[in-house]
Amino acid sequence: MRYVMGFQQIDSTNVAEVGGKGVHLGELSRIDGIRVPDGFCVTTDAFQRIVAEVPSIDAQLDLLSRVRPDDRAEIRTLSADVRRVVEGVAMPDDLVAAIGESLARLGDDASYAVRSSATAEDLPTASFAGQQDSYLNIVGLAEILRHVRRCWASLFTERAVTYRLRNGFDHRKVRMAVVVQRMVFPDAAGILFTADPVTSNRKIATVEAGWGLGEALVSGLVSGDVYTVRDDQVVATTVAAKPRFVQASPGGGTQEVPVEPQRQTRPALTDAQVVRLVRLGRRIEAHFGRPQDIEWCLAGDEFHIVQSRPITTLFPVPVTDDQDNHLYVSVGHQQMMTDAMKPLGLSLWQLTTPRPMHEAGGRLFVDVAPILATPAGRANLIGTLGRSDPLIRDALQSVVDRGDFLRSLPDDDSGGAPAGGPPAPIETDPAVVTELIRRGQESVATLRREIQGLSGPALLDFILADIAELKRVLFDPRSIQVIMAGMEAAWWLNDHLETWLGEKNAADVLTQSVPHNVTSEMGLALLDVADAIRPYADVVAFLQRVADEGREGDGFLDELTGLPGGREARDAIRSYLHEYGMRCTGEIDITRTRWSERPATLVPSILGNVRNFEPGAGKRRFEQGRQEAQRKEEDLLTRLRALPDGEQKAEETKRMIDRVRTFAGYREYPKYGMVSRYFVYKQALLREADRLVRSGVLREKDDIFFLRFEELREVVRTDDVDAELILERREAFRSYEALTPPRVLTSDGEAVTGRYLRDDAPPGALVGLPVSAGTVEGRARVVLDMAQADLDAGDILVTTYTDPSWTPLFVSVAGLVTEVGGLMTHGAVIAREYGLPAVVGVEQATRLIRDGRRIRVHGTDGYVELLD
Repeated sequence: MRYVMGFQQIDSTNVAEVGGKGVHLGELSRIDGIRVPDGFCVTTDAFQRIVAEVPSIDAQLDLLSRVRPDDRAEIRTLSADVRRVVEGVAMPDDLVAAIGESLARLGDDASYAVRSSATAEDLPTASFAGQQDSYLNIVGLAEILRHVRRCWASLFTERAVTYRLRNGFDHRKVRMAVVVQRMVFPDAAGILFTADPVTSNRKIATVEAGWGLGEALVSGLVSGDVYTVRDDQVVATTVAAKPRFVQASPGGGTQEVPVEPQRQTRPALTDAQVVRLVRLGRRIEAHFGRPQDIEWCLAGDEFHIVQSRPITTLFPVPVTDDQDNHLYVSVGHQQMMTDAMKPLGLSLWQLTTPRPMHEAGGRLFVDVAPILATPAGRANLIGTLGRSDPLIRDALQSVVDRGDFLRSLPDDDSGGAPAGGPPAPIETDPAVVTELIRRGQESVATLRREIQGLSGPALLDFILADIAELKRVLFDPRSIQVIMAGMEAAWWLNDHLETWLGEKNAADVLTQSVPHNVTSEMGLALLDVADAIRPYADVVAFLQRVADEGREGDGFLDELTGLPGGREARDAIRSYLHEYGMRCTGEIDITRTRWSERPATLVPSILGNVRNFEPGAGKRRFEQGRQEAQRKEEDLLTRLRALPDGEQKAEETKRMIDRVRTFAGYREYPKYGMVSRYFVYKQALLREADRLVRSGVLREKDDIFFLRFEELREVVRTDDVDAELILERREAFRSYEALTPPRVLTSDGEAVTGRYLRDDAPPGALVGLPVSAGTVEGRARVVLDMAQADLDAGDILVTTYTDPSWTPLFVSVAGLVTEVGGLMTHGAVIAREYGLPAVVGVEQATRLIRDGRRIRVHGTDGYVELLD
């Protein structure tokens, strides 16, 4: 065992021994031209030995492991006991000698910083937040040893213990190293971000600087000077008043002292020093291969680097093989799926879509720079996106207005009109829709028949070939014509009826309860399931236990048959799953768990329907919507006929109403067909994964989710897999899950944020995009996981995004607020279908609206008022 390692002995392979801080200091000390104050690490082996050899610690950890995670008083008492024992432990002589020898090499009488350095081997890095203890200006072996023990003890703060209890981690397996580093007594110190921490632009560096030790800035004692640097030029400087600073105390430790008046508003660094520091930062960034958050000190005219860590909050930039400027638009914000996707899901979606897509952070983006290069392309793209997502439109427009980021090319008018001219306009004929649906159903049925019995390379080859059939159905020109006809009719109605009658968003009411909307039918069908269950109290009580226990799998369905009415309940749920079980949250990612795989996901919604509705609510709900749309139509036509040229206006409007009601429902169908097909692929691929696990190629079935489709095809062909690659992909996916994707991202890494260009909302209101007319007031229920939803009639659903899988919740609520969405995304379509006032694209809605708070949703004008 090694109890002490000097910085020169440490590299990236030693994280389990010296933790994150220790590894970074070892790596920093290897970079040419970077001054790192010398030091050493007391390794995790030392800590493990102490825990293993002190019986009282072992006994206390036993007690701690048995405490309930919500018993705060007991955790507080027991964790304090463990900390006292650790801080008072007598270190073995050989450990003291090893630390003493390293200290003698650096200087017994020198001053040191002593810092905890957590290893992420056993716990996620985030779990150590708030535990990174730092002690400055520590002198002498006895004091060094005391502060090493204090760092060890920080593993047993209440927060750390509670985290481990809640997440099932063994207290004995946590590890902590300790960094001991010679102190620098600087004239100035601070932080360097090699990417802009606000915009994420990788070409902009930000320096914060203050007098004395950097702890004054880190602790928030003072605000520092801020310098912004681009291309070796300081492009912005903000000099702060710095009335106090932190310096070393003569007896050890630190103290706050006042800054003399004439220095308080003097810049801590010159522009030349700032540029020199940023160049050092770029060298460090190049070594680690990603933007860095760097702690620095300036002593005399020399910069010393005392720590560097990755900036984990930055969203990654798509990798390209050129130096051109690119402008990426998020696919997830269009598809209502902003969560990270696993590699199999990403690759299958890329095989499905006709447009090239770039990956970053487990998400997909489209590069729109080529489209925005021409005047016609700009007008078309910004105009189209402006209808669906004003925040994306404004973000793109802001980049175009800069004038220096995107190329500017003339319109290409050499090609003339496309051969054959535009397609013939589609007739308003319901048979067109029913025929398209029939063809789609037949195609999926053929797939189910033909994929049976296939395995090995033949299966993967078959799926790859079938994706061509999926694309043929999905992008059938006739299908697209129907969807566009419905959308254009809605736009026509909204535009003309507002001009003629002052009626805002009239199409919202006119499209309630349209035929053939497979997603809204899915929500109403779950009301029918509730009807089958409601008469049986024992079944309802059993399902409540299933919900409370968070059951996995579908075993509970068979358990139902032993209860009165249980067989009927089981059959109703299974019938529902036969029609809709391929759906789930984030369903465009084939790797996501489907309702058929985890039916318990639906149980809270079923119970809510049992509680909130009377029998027959599904049919009544549809009929009420249909009648409301009919009344609206009659009212509008009557008012139009009273206008000049009223008969003509009424006739045109009636044509468009018929058109929108004929075609609007079909918009949801192609995605239903695609997801149905994905589920057939997934079931077949999981059977193949079973074979690979049985033959020892894979360790777990879901390993296939961390391979791209072509990689999986090769694994199936060769029965050989790179297990290390799968582990790396799993770790990367975990880091991507914590990131929030931007709507618009530049190739410089800048997350471009758009604004709503309007001032018609009352003060304090949260502004968004109006997508379903009406106003409603009620209790906000902030729901991030559909399976955890506990909704009552009249509640207003507030969430990040909704896709079709959320539709069962829509029947219970009175309104909808989402952070992501557009005019024609699924949540907006279904909200209109059900007559729910809805506002989407409300940034940070789930953080700014407290669960249980009363709010008022203005679905016509697009804002949310916070009422209490």
